[in-house]
Amino acid sequence: MINLRDLTLKEMEELIVSMGEPKFRAKQVFGWIYKGKTDFREMTNLPEVFRQKLKETAYIGAVEPLKIQKSKTDGTRKYLFRLEDGNLIESVFMKYKYGNSICVSSQAGCRMGCCFCASTRNGLDRNLTPGEILSQLMAAEADTGERIGHIVVMGTGEPFDNYDNLSRFIRIVNDPNGLNIGMRNITVSTCGLVPVIRRFGRDFPQVNLAISLHGTTDEIRGSMMPVNGKYPLEVLIPACRDYTETTGRRITFEYTMVNGVNDSDEDAHRLSKLLQGMLCHVNLIPLNRVAESGFDTVSRKRAEEFRHLLEREGVVATVRRELGADIDAACGQLRLGKKDIE
Repeated sequence: MINLRDLTLKEMEELIVSMGEPKFRAKQVFGWIYKGKTDFREMTNLPEVFRQKLKETAYIGAVEPLKIQKSKTDGTRKYLFRLEDGNLIESVFMKYKYGNSICVSSQAGCRMGCCFCASTRNGLDRNLTPGEILSQLMAAEADTGERIGHIVVMGTGEPFDNYDNLSRFIRIVNDPNGLNIGMRNITVSTCGLVPVIRRFGRDFPQVNLAISLHGTTDEIRGSMMPVNGKYPLEVLIPACRDYTETTGRRITFEYTMVNGVNDSDEDAHRLSKLLQGMLCHVNLIPLNRVAESGFDTVSRKRAEEFRHLLEREGVVATVRRELGADIDAACGQLRLGKKDIE
């Protein structure tokens, strides 16, 4: 059985034609799916015989909301979803002045091993399909009754470690016959897989790129992020500069601030020097504390001081707005605590 949410419009056309139906039927089915329909009987402009064929061949997959945490302060919702095979993933719905956004997962677990991150604690179970990534958004829209116009692929998993499915997901959500979410309203975050950064710049020059940096020297970054061993700063930063020159797009550098590790004045100076002249923005993130990591966060005051030091040396920076502070904010925390709900 084929999950139709896994298919681009072109792939759906190929499937429909192989079933002996005219190609235009694919656009009809595609439109119904992204209006939120999961039952072929609700696709009222399709012939009954064709609907029966679809039922015998395909289905419209979904994720099951297992737990929903709702912030009482800002409208943020944290979802724990169960996949068809029992794996668990997380998503976060966020409200901003410019509209609603969702942070989605791209893998069940993660193999990157960043030691401050809850998502990687139990390793990687598997990649998500395009339909499983997309279904997180569809489920959040169904739950909130609100349109989501912005997507951040920054939840559980390393998106560039699942590049083919990520690419198909982007093309599906961008299709004007479906959700029609603009490329510029999509952001993908990576821990720094350099060859894929270069490929991504060629394939999706309008999609926003965020790089998890978190350290100003190879020693500091490597102590937190094993990927730095393969792609150290001397390799990563030139690739980022090439990306901005190729695409003309600004990179966001995510910098999680860890008390006593990467939050000194010297770190701010090194970070400014590292990024000098690059088309970029630094997003300073006071660590969401994960008990198992042994790391501690910095105060909001220290984060603002760090920001001021960067801006004094010509690097644009902001301190991330705290959303959902009264719920499990760090990605992976609900998944780690799954025994509490089983």
